[in-house]
Amino acid sequence: MSSVAYARAGTREWRAQWSELGLILAALLFAGGAFAQLALVERGEVAVAYVRPWVALAVLALAGWGVLTWRVPVRDPLLFPITVLLCGWGLVEVARLQDGFLVRQTVWVGAGVVALLLIAAVPYRWYWLSRYRYLWLFSGLGLLGLTIIWGVNPLGVGDRLWLSLGQMLYFQPSELLKVLLVIFMASYLAEKRELLVMTRTRIGPLRLPPLPYLAPLLLMWGFSLVLLVWQQDLGAALLFFSTFLSMLYVTTGRRPYVAVGLGMFVLAAFAGYLVYDRIQVRGAIWLDPWSDPRGNAYQIVQSLLAFASGGLFGTGVGLGHPTPYIPVVHTDFVMAAIGEEWGMIGALGLILALLVLVARGLRVAMRARSAFVSLLAVGLSAMLGWQSLIIAGGTLKLIPLTGVTLPLVSYGGSSMLVSCAMIGLLLRASSAVRPGLSAEAPTSPYGDLRPALPRGPPQGRAGPHPDPPPWQSHKGGKAPTLTASRPGYQ
Repeated sequence: MSSVAYARAGTREWRAQWSELGLILAALLFAGGAFAQLALVERGEVAVAYVRPWVALAVLALAGWGVLTWRVPVRDPLLFPITVLLCGWGLVEVARLQDGFLVRQTVWVGAGVVALLLIAAVPYRWYWLSRYRYLWLFSGLGLLGLTIIWGVNPLGVGDRLWLSLGQMLYFQPSELLKVLLVIFMASYLAEKRELLVMTRTRIGPLRLPPLPYLAPLLLMWGFSLVLLVWQQDLGAALLFFSTFLSMLYVTTGRRPYVAVGLGMFVLAAFAGYLVYDRIQVRGAIWLDPWSDPRGNAYQIVQSLLAFASGGLFGTGVGLGHPTPYIPVVHTDFVMAAIGEEWGMIGALGLILALLVLVARGLRVAMRARSAFVSLLAVGLSAMLGWQSLIIAGGTLKLIPLTGVTLPLVSYGGSSMLVSCAMIGLLLRASSAVRPGLSAEAPTSPYGDLRPALPRGPPQGRAGPHPDPPPWQSHKGGKAPTLTASRPGYQ
């Protein structure tokens, strides 16, 4: 690369970094204005109790920008500002809905941002994540097994989904399991892609790869069944299985695989509906919540009324009534509270921010230098996107109610830590762009990677060029083997 090209790349990176700082300041201004309005409505003055969380968020955001600029100068410039925006919005909602948890949530936000910075800025090699995939898988399953045996509920009643680390500290292993399973599936699919796209078995019009390599599909189906049987909740099972199907489709491009996976999940869900009363109740209140508005359907009915009372512009921060009417509104139904006090415009703005977060993650996947990093970014983005879609659909009665949280917004320490860790991995992946591309080079869904690819036949592991992403087609030659041992890994 010539000196002129280097100078242009440096100017582009400098502009991206300062644009990122401007977006961070805008996110902090948004959160500060919301805190000020809430304090004036509830206390008639700007209370210190609401100033401290905002100051802590501002210090974390500005320090985080400095660390990222120092350690990861080439990165996606939107991931961190959107994280700051959603974390600030979440702190405002916790202060509004359950102010007794505000200090604790502020601590969790701080821990999450620190985890994000450590994952994004501390040097390490992707090779270690990919090579030891079975270690991550069985570690996560082991934590899940411990939860089944020794799990507790902080409230003393309900599902025992937490492990106690003391009288005041609880951890939900299923949140960590999300990241570990995505790492495992990214490594497995990157290595076995060629075998998965091979056709060896035909069942009618359906073409399947060699049966031993269908193991991950059966494994994820069985894992979803475990969640369905243990928790009796379709939400967590749907989240894991939909993420896996997204990664499988991106890897192979085979729609029949997705159709078979969806069919297996529908059969399992229908069997659970026939066996478990809890699933039957959730199905009934989803189909007709007005048949029992004061009983089992109370939550969803109040959620719909909150959205209706919010209208287009909302009642205003602190001027609605989500707290006394919607149970556990600060966790499962924070979207309903936003819909009431911020209106449809606020709810759509929140959804748009989450969509941008997912879209930037997929952009990172398109530009990654190795198959494993590409699939990892796809899995993390799909996990965040499906989780947001499932909880938003549940509060709007588009799908049955689930117990998942809204990433970075709902109250919860485990969810905050894991969501920030996911974004830290995406930031780290965004710094490892293909040779010849900068983090902010113009891009299109199909043509941006072509200049960085070799013009001759694929050179496999020994060639000087990294492999293309798993969804790139290879014309006129066999696709290079996608393994974890080639030089493209960092």
